[in-house]
Amino acid sequence: MINIKEDEQLSILNHSCAHLLAQAVKHLYKEAKFWVGPVIDTGFYYDIDLGEEVIKEEDLPKIEKEMKKCAKEGKKIIRHEITKEDALKQFHEDPYKIDLIDRMDENDTIISCYTQGDFTDLCRGPHVETTKELKYFKLLKVSGAYWKGDAKNKMLQRIYGICFDTEEALNEYLEVLEEAKLRDHKKLGKELDLFMISEYGPGFPFFLPKGMILRNILENFWYEEHTKEGYEFIKTPIMLSKELWEVSGHWENYRENMYTSSIDDKEFAIKPMNCPGGMLVYKNSLHSYKDLPIRCGELGQVHRHEASGALNGLFRVRTFTQDDAHIFMREDQIEEEIIRLISFIDRVYRIFGLTYDIELSTRPEEKFIGTIESWNRSEAILQEACHKAGHDCKINPGDGAFYGPKLDFHIKDSLGRVWQCGTIQLDANLPERFDLTFVDKDGTKQRPVMLHRVIFGSIERFIGILIEHYKGAFPTWLSPVQVNVIPVNNEYHLEYGKEIKKLLEQENIRVELDDRNEKLGYKMRESTMKKIPFSLILGNSEVENQTISYRIHGRDETKTVSKEEFVRYIKDVIYEKKLHQDL
Repeated sequence: MINIKEDEQLSILNHSCAHLLAQAVKHLYKEAKFWVGPVIDTGFYYDIDLGEEVIKEEDLPKIEKEMKKCAKEGKKIIRHEITKEDALKQFHEDPYKIDLIDRMDENDTIISCYTQGDFTDLCRGPHVETTKELKYFKLLKVSGAYWKGDAKNKMLQRIYGICFDTEEALNEYLEVLEEAKLRDHKKLGKELDLFMISEYGPGFPFFLPKGMILRNILENFWYEEHTKEGYEFIKTPIMLSKELWEVSGHWENYRENMYTSSIDDKEFAIKPMNCPGGMLVYKNSLHSYKDLPIRCGELGQVHRHEASGALNGLFRVRTFTQDDAHIFMREDQIEEEIIRLISFIDRVYRIFGLTYDIELSTRPEEKFIGTIESWNRSEAILQEACHKAGHDCKINPGDGAFYGPKLDFHIKDSLGRVWQCGTIQLDANLPERFDLTFVDKDGTKQRPVMLHRVIFGSIERFIGILIEHYKGAFPTWLSPVQVNVIPVNNEYHLEYGKEIKKLLEQENIRVELDDRNEKLGYKMRESTMKKIPFSLILGNSEVENQTISYRIHGRDETKTVSKEEFVRYIKDVIYEKKLHQDL
C-alpha cells in the first residue's frame, strides 16, 4: 500500500482534502470547532469539537456529499499571511486555534492562512490551486481522540479520509481496505480460537490453546535460531526498584508509561523494557576482552501504560513479550556484529515470506541521554554497517530511542502494508550509566559498547501481523492444527480415521479427527473455514487400499497416496518450513 506522506503530490492533495472536509463539516454543523487536520501515512484526518453532537459512521456519506458540492464549486484556495496579533483577533472565538497560535514560535510573527470560499483555516500549506482538483476521495471512519492526545483533555471526534488523483487509484485502495477487513487479526483470532480480550483486562490479551501452540512454535523457533547464532539466554524479574530505573534513565524519560507499586515502603516499577535487567546480569561477573562479544537473549514480558483509545487487538497492548537480546562488545567488533545481525534478521524474515526496508532513526530533539558527539559517532557507524551489509537505509530524523540511534526494519506484508518490527539500537550510554567494564589485553578496565535488538518486535504483535499476512491460513509448520482427518461415514471409516490420527501423532504432526455425524461436504467446509493446511478424506477406497486422499487448503484437487508417502511428504513440508505446498 502506498504511503501518502512519502508522495509529495498525494500529500498536498490529502492535506487540501482535509480542509475540504472541515469546510463541509462547518456547513453541516455550525458550532463545529477544529483542532488539527494532518496528513498521515494512510491519508488524512481532522479532529473536531462538535459540542453535544456526535458524528456516526452512517453520517459520513452526508458529509461526503457536502464535500463534493464544495469541490464542484471550484473555489480558488488562496494563501494569505497575517500577523500573530491579527490571527488572535480573527480566531478569537475558537479556543483550539488560539492555543495553536499561542504555542507558535516567538519568531513566527507572520502566520499563514488558507481560504476557500467561506472557509478559512490556519495552515502552513501548500495546497492545490482549487477545490475542483479534489474529486476522488472517501471518508473512511470516525473515532474519538483526546485533545493533544492527553486523556485529561476533552474528547474530540476524529474523521479519517483518503484522497487520490484518479478514480482508479482510489478504487484500488478501497479494494485493498476491503481485503484488509477480511484479514483483520481480531476477527480471525476469534474465528480460529487463537486469542481473546476480556473486559477485565483491556490491553492484556489471553492466548487460547490453539494460540498457545502458535506462540510456542514461534518461541521455539526463536530459541533454535538464536542458539545457531551463539546466543545465551536469561530471564530477568518483571518488577525492580525505582533506583534501577533512575540509573537507566527510564524514570526520567519514560515514567508516564510505567506501572508502579510500593513494597515494604519502597517504590518499584514493573519493567517497560528488559534492558536494565540485562545490565545487571552482565555486571554479575567479570569479563575479559576474550569473552566478547557476549550475545545475551531474553523473551521478556514487559508492561507499558497505553491510552485506552490506542489499544488494538494484538497490535497495541499493555503487556507483551519482547524478543530482546543485548550484545556486549569491543569497539572494534561493532561493525562486524551489526553486519552479522542484519544477515540474521534477513534470514528470519525470509522464512516467513516477509520483505523489508531499513530506516536509520537518529537523535531525538528532546529527552535523550549522552553527548551529541557520541550520538553522531553511533549514527555514522550504523549507517556504514548497513551499507556494508548490502542495504540502503532511509534517514528517519529524531526518532531514535532516548539512549541511542537505531536501525528500524519495516516489513511488508502480503497486502503491501508496512509494519515496524525489528530494530538494532547502538548504545554507549547505558554501559556508562551502569559502569559496565571488561578487562582488556593490557589489564586495564574498558567500557563495552552494547547493541539492543529485537527481530519479531513483540511476540504478540508479530502474531497479529502473521495472522493478517497469511489471512489466517498459516504455513503448515506454523499451523496450530496441521491435518484434519475426515471419515466419509463414521460407521465404515471412523476406525481407519483413528488409526491414521494415531500414526500422524506418533510422527509429531498436529492432527484432529472430525468424528461428528455430519455430511462430508459440511465437514470439508468447516475444515476450510478453520484454514487447516491438509484435509484427509477417508472413504471405502482408502480403507480398502490403506491409502490417504488429501486436499490442501485453498485448492480443489484431491490426491491419493500411500500412508507412508503422505507422512514423508508432510514431514518434509514442515521441516523445510515451506510457505506453499503442491499436490
